[in-house]
Amino acid sequence: MSAGVGVPAVDEVLAELSALEDPRMRAVNEKHGDDHGVNLSALRAVAKRLKTQQDLARDLWATGDTAARLLALLICRPRAFDHDDLDTMLRQARPPKVQDWLVNYVVKKNPHAERLRLEWLADPDPVVAGAGWALTSERVGKTPEGLDLPALLDTIEAGMKDAPDRLQWAMNQTLAQIGICHEAHRARAVAIGERLEVLKDHPTPPNCTSPFAPSWIREMVGRQQGA
Repeated sequence: MSAGVGVPAVDEVLAELSALEDPRMRAVNEKHGDDHGVNLSALRAVAKRLKTQQDLARDLWATGDTAARLLALLICRPRAFDHDDLDTMLRQARPPKVQDWLVNYVVKKNPHAERLRLEWLADPDPVVAGAGWALTSERVGKTPEGLDLPALLDTIEAGMKDAPDRLQWAMNQTLAQIGICHEAHRARAVAIGERLEVLKDHPTPPNCTSPFAPSWIREMVGRQQGA
């Protein structure tokens, strides 16, 4: 894409991102599977300046650079992508932060979200399936009509314990959301969490909520009830 007046070319944006690279931050991020060293607040400031630019977003995504892809997700128009665009992008989005932002900032705002949720849930790739579960967590909390919550609990009970890390994390989030948002299924959600013990010993900073589903459910329900 050639740059017009006031519109930076991709190489200009990449140079700006490169200048923001911090080796120490990259080392921290790489421990979590994210291969970039750009401070996310600085990245958001770049996005705020660029505003929405769909063509530039597509070109930045095509570079394959993680920081460029994160920026692309901030300046794109979520509804401008078709079903195949998003499916392809998810399969390209291996770093966790890219996948997280793609699902939360783009897919959730796209009219193809529900179709993709169902397709991704059934995908044999655990990273893709994890995105399906992330979308399911959203529906459990906001638009649960039509969801078979007992069947979701059956699937979680049968598969979460031995699921790969990122899929396990997403399934656990859905388990917690069911327990938090749906009183009729709360006792079963807590019981599943206690039996499977997934993330029971996960390190949790002070004043943060544990990702262990029974603890997470009890704390959030307690807040809702003013306890």
